[in-house]
Amino acid sequence: MLAIVIPVSFAILGIAFLLTLVRLVRGPSLPDRIVALDTLNVNAIALIVVYGISLRSTVFFEAALLIALMGFVGTVALTKYLQRGDIIELN
Repeated sequence: MLAIVIPVSFAILGIAFLLTLVRLVRGPSLPDRIVALDTLNVNAIALIVVYGISLRSTVFFEAALLIALMGFVGTVALTKYLQRGDIIELN
């Protein structure tokens, strides 16, 4: 069963990754590109987790957690910059 599910998961996630990459390049607006970048982050995390499952290694789960944390911080920083024009507020 696992021999069938893993390649199918890779194929579906690869297609999702490519379609999201098209949305990132085409736009049409900056908020759409930020959402596409966040979705690419989620797709990359899913690919790493599926790869970790296929190798039966827990190291990939820790890497996926770190990438998720960095992706969240990056998305928040981009949206704050888009909203206010700066990231760090100095009073």
